Amino acid sequence: MELAHSLLLNEDALAQITEAKRPVFIFEWLRFLDKVLVAANKTDVKEKQKKLVEQLTGLISSSPGPPTRKLLAKNLAALYSIGDTFTVFQTLDKCNDIIRNKDDTAAYLPTKLAAVACVGAFYEKMGRMLGSAFPETVNNLLKSLKSAESQGRSEILMSLQKVLNGLGGAAASCHRDIYKNARSLLTDRSMAVRCAVAKCLLELQNEAVFMWTAELENIATLCFKALENSNYGVRVAVSKLLGTVMATALMPKQATVMRQNVKRATFDEVLELMATGFLRGGSGFLKSGGEMLKVGGSVNREVRVGVTQAYVVFVTTLGGQWLERSFATFLSHVLDLVSHPRATQTHVEAVYSRRCVSFILRATVGSLLGEKAQIAAAKEICQAIGKQMKAVEAVVNDTSGENKSGAADIAASQHVMVCALQELGSLVQSLNATASPLIQEASIGLLETVTSVLLHPSMAARLAAAWCLRCVAVALPFQLAPFLDRCAERLNNLKTSPEAVSGYSFAMAALLGGVHQCPLGIPHAKGKMVVSIAEDLLRTAAQNSRLSLQRTQAGWLLLGALMTLGPSVVRYHLPKMLLLWRNVFPRSLKELEAEKARGDSFTWQVTLEGRAGALCAMRSFVAHCPELLTEDVIRKLMTPIECAMTMMSHIPSVIKAHGAHLKASAAMVRLRLYDILALLPPKTYEGSFNALLRELVAEFTLTDNSANTTTSLLRSLCHYDDSVLLGSWLQETDHKSIEDQLQPNSASGSGALEHDPSSIYLRIPAGEAVPGPLPLGVSVIDASVALFGVVFPHVSFKHRLQMLDHFAECVKQAKGVRQQAVQLNIFTAVLSALKGLAENKSTLGPEEVRKSALTLVMGALDNPNPILRCAAGEALGRMAQVVGEATFIARMAQYSFDKLKSARDVVSRTGHSLALGCLHRYVGGIGSGQHLKTSVSILLALAQDGTSSEVQTWSLHSLALIVDSSGPMYRGYVEPTLSLVLTLLLTVPPSHTEVHQCLGRCLGAIITTVGPELQGNGATISTIRSSCLVGCAITQDHSDSLVQAAAISCLQQLHMFAPRHVNLSSLVPSLCVHLCSSHLLLRRAAVACLRQLAQREAAEVCEYAMSLAKNAGDKESSGANVSPFATGASSRSDVHCRHQGVNITETGLEGLLFGMLDRETDRKLCSDIHDTLGHMLSSLAVEKLSHWLMLCKDVLAASSDMSTATPLSSGNDEEFEKKDEMDDDTMFTTLGEEDKSKPFVAPRWATRVFAADCLCRIINLCENADQAHFDLAMARSAKLRNPTNDLLVLHLSDLIRMAFMAATDHSNQLRMAGLQALEDIIKKFASVPEPEFPGHVILEQYQANVGAALRPAFSQDTPSDIIAKACQVCSTWIGSGVVSDLNDLRRVHNLLVSSLDKVQAGKGSSSQLYRESATTMEKLAVLKAWAEVYVVAMNIKKEAESKPKRAIKNTDDDDDDYSTINELPPDSLITLVQPELPTLSRLWLAALKDYALLTLPAEFASQLPPDGGAFYTPETIDTARLHYRNSWAPILHAVALWLNSTGFTCSESAEAAAIAGLQKRSTPINLNQASGATPSAKSLPEINKDRMHLILGVFRRKMKT
Repeated sequence: MELAHSLLLNEDALAQITEAKRPVFIFEWLRFLDKVLVAANKTDVKEKQKKLVEQLTGLISSSPGPPTRKLLAKNLAALYSIGDTFTVFQTLDKCNDIIRNKDDTAAYLPTKLAAVACVGAFYEKMGRMLGSAFPETVNNLLKSLKSAESQGRSEILMSLQKVLNGLGGAAASCHRDIYKNARSLLTDRSMAVRCAVAKCLLELQNEAVFMWTAELENIATLCFKALENSNYGVRVAVSKLLGTVMATALMPKQATVMRQNVKRATFDEVLELMATGFLRGGSGFLKSGGEMLKVGGSVNREVRVGVTQAYVVFVTTLGGQWLERSFATFLSHVLDLVSHPRATQTHVEAVYSRRCVSFILRATVGSLLGEKAQIAAAKEICQAIGKQMKAVEAVVNDTSGENKSGAADIAASQHVMVCALQELGSLVQSLNATASPLIQEASIGLLETVTSVLLHPSMAARLAAAWCLRCVAVALPFQLAPFLDRCAERLNNLKTSPEAVSGYSFAMAALLGGVHQCPLGIPHAKGKMVVSIAEDLLRTAAQNSRLSLQRTQAGWLLLGALMTLGPSVVRYHLPKMLLLWRNVFPRSLKELEAEKARGDSFTWQVTLEGRAGALCAMRSFVAHCPELLTEDVIRKLMTPIECAMTMMSHIPSVIKAHGAHLKASAAMVRLRLYDILALLPPKTYEGSFNALLRELVAEFTLTDNSANTTTSLLRSLCHYDDSVLLGSWLQETDHKSIEDQLQPNSASGSGALEHDPSSIYLRIPAGEAVPGPLPLGVSVIDASVALFGVVFPHVSFKHRLQMLDHFAECVKQAKGVRQQAVQLNIFTAVLSALKGLAENKSTLGPEEVRKSALTLVMGALDNPNPILRCAAGEALGRMAQVVGEATFIARMAQYSFDKLKSARDVVSRTGHSLALGCLHRYVGGIGSGQHLKTSVSILLALAQDGTSSEVQTWSLHSLALIVDSSGPMYRGYVEPTLSLVLTLLLTVPPSHTEVHQCLGRCLGAIITTVGPELQGNGATISTIRSSCLVGCAITQDHSDSLVQAAAISCLQQLHMFAPRHVNLSSLVPSLCVHLCSSHLLLRRAAVACLRQLAQREAAEVCEYAMSLAKNAGDKESSGANVSPFATGASSRSDVHCRHQGVNITETGLEGLLFGMLDRETDRKLCSDIHDTLGHMLSSLAVEKLSHWLMLCKDVLAASSDMSTATPLSSGNDEEFEKKDEMDDDTMFTTLGEEDKSKPFVAPRWATRVFAADCLCRIINLCENADQAHFDLAMARSAKLRNPTNDLLVLHLSDLIRMAFMAATDHSNQLRMAGLQALEDIIKKFASVPEPEFPGHVILEQYQANVGAALRPAFSQDTPSDIIAKACQVCSTWIGSGVVSDLNDLRRVHNLLVSSLDKVQAGKGSSSQLYRESATTMEKLAVLKAWAEVYVVAMNIKKEAESKPKRAIKNTDDDDDDYSTINELPPDSLITLVQPELPTLSRLWLAALKDYALLTLPAEFASQLPPDGGAFYTPETIDTARLHYRNSWAPILHAVALWLNSTGFTCSESAEAAAIAGLQKRSTPINLNQASGATPSAKSLPEINKDRMHLILGVFRRKMKT
């Protein structure tokens, strides 16, 4: 390979190597040339130019493959732009001649394509220089476009795109020709061609005005047609075209408008056009006006999903400021879409349309608007909801019946409500505590508006309102308890309205479900309240038939939600619950039989709903309170459950007798039963296995179900790595929530709250924004499949055999579509069972069971449905895993070998090649070693089958599985595999993206297999390594994002094993460009790779990233690629990220990553960004201190910019302002100036919290680095010696300001982080002397600032955790000895005094918003802070007493001695504490006594006081222990000092009064547990003895532990 690294192609070396290796050699030379031409000396290039041109043009006719022709074209163009240009027209003519050539054979095709690529590259690089020749070139390309096959069509269109790009406005004369020829290809058979046309037209619209004026409607129609039967890539490309054209039509670029007199489209026209696509789908709507509006005919889902994406592109292109201005109009338009009858023809379609509209709102409002604008948007949404609700109320209250369309209006309004409320909830949740103005401003009326929807006639709207309330409560936890009370009160007042019972119970359930996200919880009494309401509802359900159903459902829903509060609450209500559960079901079989004869259809419906509800509450109990599941409790639960199982067999006859409308309720009972059984140990119900399995099998084989419903679990049971075959990688895109609609299984992506109201209180699955349970029909089948997997391992072999034979029979009986559905369900169940067997480490069974299973599986390997083939392969692998016998595995492998040798059809070749991969995957290299050679040779042969890309994909995928699982055993096959991978990479057309993805997987697997060996220098290893690097280079340059992502992970592996050989200078800039890709998987791969690089080589990474910014600056100044919409859209998305690296500014890569944190919602991605920044910070922060502090300051400055909300700090801030006036001005002006480089949206609260954490880390890093960081004198002298020295102490004012900004923010998390930073600063800098004023410390000048930062934390409505933290900071500050000004000291001291009053107020007095243990935490924090202050005060006093002379000497001294000015007298601190000591000592002793009781071993639990202690309640004892553990030590110290200083001589009366005071507030606890004497009767020695015992006891216990 080294021989390829020369400026001219080494023809001798080329001649000596084998034919097979030449393409790789040539490619390697072109790669070298690509790098060297840019850097080479111009004169050297000109000298050799003639020869080079000859060599390069010679390669055109040597049939180069796709990557080679791309590089060849790039190099030729670069050569001409660097060297002389006089032969360029000759070369161009040569290319044109090749393109004109009539030879249509496959052999000549690569030459033609290479010529086409060269033409494109020339124009892109040299543009107007070639202006004279362009009409001929374009005509030539268009002519050959007509006769070309699909690869040619794509290549020609891409070339045309480059021609247009290079010529800009100069190509105007050809615009219409290109448009006419290209537009018909938007509906081409080949998806790659459709993508290429979309990209070409996107380039064209930059200059061609007619596209977004006269042709606007036609473009829209064309795009809708192009979206029909499209794949994901086409949807992305076409939506980008459609969205951009629409945006340009609305806001044309200035230059184009100046040139021609353009009539602009109005906003309404543009939206109207977009809506036609959303509502009517593709080709049908151009027939005639009347037909257009008929409701018949379904909307094409692919078109709707594509148009949804186009809406997002449209808004993103216009930018955030535009959205802010036009939000009201845009919102009403988008909500109208979902109220249109065309969008909601069936329930599933309605859910799909809602999903699309929610996606549009989330993707625009969620990412383009800053926090201020989001609050304004939330107000708009509120008004829209209010308006809708008024209209609904008018219809509901309209008794005259005049409003004929009323019912339809209500039906339509429910969907609008769902979309609006979900977006409102998501907005508030993302704003978190910054959303408080929305609640506080009465004019907005957010709570009233949302609560009014709880009475909406439609269940979907009521659930959405409940969900929205849950979001608000999680964002603003102080609202949680008041919301619950309000809902409870309204529920009691409106008991007679069915909607109110349903709506308010939904809201209460949702709120209870949100409690686990609020660390401070809710008061314990709320649980009792919920139980009594639920009991009342269940008791009164039978009284009024109009309300029976709602009250029954509501009662059980509330009890299910109560269970989510966990064992500490449920423990108290368990006996009652068990009783309720027992009473819902008949007591005996006799009663069960008797019940069948009774009742009518309505009573049966209520009964079934009640039982489903009871089972659902049980399931919630089992899931959320596993600690309470004793054997006794399980036995009591089994009584109703067994009854429910028996009842199942009776239900069909009941349905027959009372009508089919009971089917849904019956299905709900089955769903709940399966759900709870799956959570209980199977041993507990093994007696009922037979009956249960009969039900389960009937369920998923669709025995009694005429619909062909399929389960949704198959993809999740197949292996994650098979996503390339299943297409499930769509789950990993930004468009997941809408792309789900297009998946083939039943109701895929149609999750909605109304399908299962209980999901309102359950935890949301990771990655979902709103819970979306699937429709009941699918959920029941899913639950039966999951339970089948749990039960199967515990069933006898005889029954296993019967079931497997029955499955085969079911498949045989069914026909057509139904057969596919039955087969899918059966396979999912079998996979679920095999997975269960593997997890239980049990075997499949004897020979006949295996045989039956094998027949079933093998039959599906030839199924035309790829998903089934995939499942069959997976099942085969799992079977090999659970059987685990070499002969069985050999038999299975041999069967597939034989089949692959003889089969010629695509289906069986793909199925059986996957079978081989899966066998290896599950039995590993050792188990399948003897088949390795055969497997590899067969798969290598199949991979070369150029006639079918599908066979290539499946065989390469299997090969990757084998390489992965064989490990070192594969080492012997690495070379042939690698050479095949390279050959295919160089020849397979780029449009076969799946093949390239699998090639990327193979490459990655090979790199892992060779592993650390890759560092070696031997000849073979060098060859392998360079082959891997070439492979990475080819995949990196592919146009498909997934292939690029695979390339990045290959390079990441290579960097791990052979870091020296990975060229970071080219890798890092390419990763930075990918950070603004529109593909989530690519962004994830790029960040994951940066994370690894930053761990080892952070400095290099940052340096290379900055080089990008420099290059971008050079390009921009030349004005070549200025983005057309500079509103900030370019920094937000890559709609116009046209020239590489536009995203890096002077803040470097770290600034870009901070910016990404504001936009990204993907958890994995965000956590990787945090880690990357963390690694960079650890390596670089100390050296580049100013840079990192500036970064954090810029991010944190956004908090003071939230001017919509009034700052928390009160008006006494003048001192702070005066001292820092200079800073203030500079800080605020810098924000406004550089709009262009800064991202458009100010950092969001979560990013600011991260920045505050970074600040604390920087302080800690400096502490470990150098003492000079914390010594002003040293720092100043270091700075004089070397001005580049950057030391932390010189930035103290910035540190204080940042901590202040954070500590006084609206976001509670940020306040916590700010207080933490403040505490760190005080601790680290408290003792740093001020060199100019001896005897003083540098923090003294910031006394007012610290006081101002602490003050807001002690306001009335501050949550307990923040008060606790603030007390901690107060005590640190007072104890630090910095405070020299008595007034400042008094201010901070007053804060502690005010909190002490709260502590004295006793247990039950404060209005409870949070769990009782939150109050415990707060009170103990106050006592701990006072204890720490007291300890410090006593130490100061002691020191002062030990050296009494000093003060006298000082007074005689000269005035120059500053040490006396303003200095506090040494006893001032103790004089401040003294007045509180009687109270404090009493409370301290009470706290120690509590702690002593709480640390008693478990066997003494019965002796604990039944009403709790002075500061804890019995219900929250577990959480309280933790808070006592954190604060006992300083309190003990303080008590010891206090007793010592008073010499144990505190008067009896005072002590008696103190204890009496304690008695008033809590139970009369004796300090001496043993003696029953009343406290006042004790003598002082006795009291002292008790105190001594208490102190010693606590101390001894701690010493032991």
